[in-house]
Amino acid sequence: MDPEVRYHMLRPAQIVARRKECPVAYVPIGTLEWHGVHNPVGADTLQAEGLAILCAQKGGGLAFPPLYYGESRIEALVDTREGPRQLMGLRPDAFAPENQIFSATDQALNYNKLLLHILDEIETLGFELGVLVAGHYPLVDYARAAVLQFHQRMRASGRDRMLAWALVDYLLVKDRYDCAGDHGGGWETSHVMALHPDTVDLSLLPPKGGELIGCGGKLAPQDATPEFGRETMEAAAEVAIREVRHRLANKKMYWGHGVCLREGLQ
Repeated sequence: MDPEVRYHMLRPAQIVARRKECPVAYVPIGTLEWHGVHNPVGADTLQAEGLAILCAQKGGGLAFPPLYYGESRIEALVDTREGPRQLMGLRPDAFAPENQIFSATDQALNYNKLLLHILDEIETLGFELGVLVAGHYPLVDYARAAVLQFHQRMRASGRDRMLAWALVDYLLVKDRYDCAGDHGGGWETSHVMALHPDTVDLSLLPPKGGELIGCGGKLAPQDATPEFGRETMEAAAEVAIREVRHRLANKKMYWGHGVCLREGLQ
């Protein structure tokens, strides 16, 4: 039986024991977004959470509750496209910038501040490394920006502070899988099938070659399997754990400007 590694499900003494053994916190970040007629709308965040839990189970540390909210409602969101918007029964102007409280720039800055605050919170809880695990691919840019800003403040403080890192699964294994990374295609659908099989219904898809609405990738979603999902998540977790262990063992190496984003230094 796999150990319980979810921070919010553990008692204080259990948290302290796991943190002493491996002081890393994985924070899954994602969104609620259309991923085809066959996938749940939480697909991105479910994948990030699954990878965070897998990393903590196999490499130590703790997985924090996932973040589903706060990302831009204007940019890099499939829900804004006509097909998904109509099928979801949303009004035509639902995503119009003029109808939203914050501008696109403000939304981006607000999300960046939220991630910085989360990293601050992780540090106050005694961790030496905070890892932002992006499920919604565009969020890795925000996560990396937050990591860089967090490290800049760390350097300015003049004292030993928590390290931070941001990852997205497909970039860790793109040299091993030519279909790595998609939107509701065979890559992501396989992951969701492995993690939450009851939420995926491939029978809702058209025959291969038919029109796919708001999803797709090099591997067709009709070819998705839970076995492939488990294989690729295991591969990503293996790389992530290796990166995490190297950071914990070589903290000063990652203090330099921009070095916190470097991967493959081990």
